[in-house]
Amino acid sequence: MNMMTKVKTNAKSFLLIILGSLVFAAGINLIVIPNQLSEGGVTGISIITYYYFKWSPGITNLVLNILLMFVGYRLLDKRTMLYTIVGVVFCSLFLYLIPTDHAPFTEDTLLAAIFAGLLVGIGIGLVFSGGGTTGGAAIIVRLMEKYLGWGLGNAMLIVDLIVIFASSFMIGLEKTMYTMIAVYLGARMVDYIVEGFNSKRAITIISTEAGRISAGITGQLQRGATILHGQGAFTKQEKNVLYVVLQKQEIMDLKELVQEIDPEAFIVIHEVHEVLGKGFSIVK
Repeated sequence: MNMMTKVKTNAKSFLLIILGSLVFAAGINLIVIPNQLSEGGVTGISIITYYYFKWSPGITNLVLNILLMFVGYRLLDKRTMLYTIVGVVFCSLFLYLIPTDHAPFTEDTLLAAIFAGLLVGIGIGLVFSGGGTTGGAAIIVRLMEKYLGWGLGNAMLIVDLIVIFASSFMIGLEKTMYTMIAVYLGARMVDYIVEGFNSKRAITIISTEAGRISAGITGQLQRGATILHGQGAFTKQEKNVLYVVLQKQEIMDLKELVQEIDPEAFIVIHEVHEVLGKGFSIVK
């Protein structure tokens, strides 16, 4: 990666982290706190201390994250840790600057939980897309993804639920249930932001016209394809098998191409978690 490309990549990452931090803090201070809801992780602890002691969520969030940042420094790579520090600082800053002492936008707690989950999830998803975290439990989530292979959304949901159940003694059972709705929506939104906007599909095509289909894929769709050599288990007939990875929106074009060349082709479409390499995401 040349210097200019590296600068552009880092600039994009910083912008995503800063924007995500702003959206995240807005969801907490404008919806969660005014409606007496809670959150998971360190943010949830910061909210509880605000309810009890009126401590600024931004300051509490920053202080509580210091220990976990030391842990993350030893276990995460330097680049991720740098972006995590940026995420923690800006999240804490926006949590400090955005006012919390105002009337809620809606008295409907369910509606508040839904929009809180959407905003917080979008914010965290943008930060994750930039390669950082919002600190706290998000550092643990990153470690779970790296060493256990867990999805970001699912790992975040489990960690958050632990804190939410602990906070139920303070905010009450009803508010806790609404908070769980918000956290669940947030976890799903994280997965959608990180993976959904750039969704990929891997396609396996078995056809007697594999050569013509391959030419169509490289010519019309401007995508690469790999030809694998196979054999029918029953017929023992030699067959060529095509393997190609496409953007989700390119699937219909591929289906039309294959249908036109070989209506009897056997097509299997797989959902892909992540694709790295030329033509897709670069390895950071």
